[in-house]
Amino acid sequence: MSESSFDLQSWLQQQGVSAQQASGRLFCKWLAADQLERLQAEAEGLDALIPCAGSVVLPRPLALGVAEGRALLVLDWLDLAGGDRAGWERLGRGVAQLHRRSLELTPAPGLFGWQGDRWIGAGIQRGGWQRSWGTFFAQQRLADQFQRLAAQGVRCPQSERLLELLPPWLEQHQPDPCLVHGDLWPGNASVLRDGRPCLYDPAVSFSDREVDLAMARMFGGLPEAFFEAYNDEWPLPAGAEQRLIAYNLFHLLNHANLFGGSYIEQSRRSIEALLRML
Repeated sequence: MSESSFDLQSWLQQQGVSAQQASGRLFCKWLAADQLERLQAEAEGLDALIPCAGSVVLPRPLALGVAEGRALLVLDWLDLAGGDRAGWERLGRGVAQLHRRSLELTPAPGLFGWQGDRWIGAGIQRGGWQRSWGTFFAQQRLADQFQRLAAQGVRCPQSERLLELLPPWLEQHQPDPCLVHGDLWPGNASVLRDGRPCLYDPAVSFSDREVDLAMARMFGGLPEAFFEAYNDEWPLPAGAEQRLIAYNLFHLLNHANLFGGSYIEQSRRSIEALLRML
C-alpha cells in the first residue's frame, strides 16, 4: 500500500468513523487482501470479550475492510507502558473477573467451542461445539494439529494413544465453559501508561479458563504477580499444573506446524510427559 496515495482518514469516514475519531491516534493492522478473515476473527474476538472485560481495557474494532489491495483493521490506540507489580496484579484480577462474567454470556450453555473455524496467529483454530471438554480439546485442538503435522511428513509417536487417554482424564476436571482470550502469551497483554491492564489480539472460544493461565506461562511468561492475583480472585482447582502441559501442547503443535524446528521436539517431549501422567 502506498502511503502517499491512500487517505486513511477518508477511508475511515467512509466506514462510518467520525471525522474527529479518524483524525486521532489509532492503530491500523494490515495483511494481504486475501487474509481478511484473520482480521475479521480478531475483531470478532474483541467484540465478544469487551462486554465481559470490566476493568481490563481491550481495543475496540473501529473499521474493517479492504482497500488498495490490503485487508485493514483499525483499532483504538493503546498507550502501552509495561507496568509495575500493581499493574500486573490488576490484570490478574481483571482476567479472573472477565472469565467469571463470561459464564453469563455463553450462547450455548454447557457447550465448549466457537461458531466455526477461526485463526490463532497464522494457524487455524477449529470451531464447532462439544458438550464434553475432554472430547473438544482432544479433537478440535490436538487431533487437528497432529493431522496437519502428518500432512507435512512429521509424525508424533504415541499421538494416537494420547488422543485416546486424554479425554477421560480431562473429563474428571469438569470445567465450566468460559470465554477465553485464547492467545494470552506475554506479547498480547500489557499495562497502559495510566496503570490500567489491557489485552489484545485474541483467539477466543468457550473453553476451560485454565487454557489462558497455561499459555500465560509460555514464552517467558507473565509476571508472577499476575498469577497470584488471579488465584486470589478465583482460585484454580487441583490438577491445574498437570493440565497446563496438555493445554500448552496445542500451542507447541501450532508452532511446530507454522515454524517447525525445535517446536517439533518440544511437542514430542510434552506428549511423553503427559502419557506418564495418564
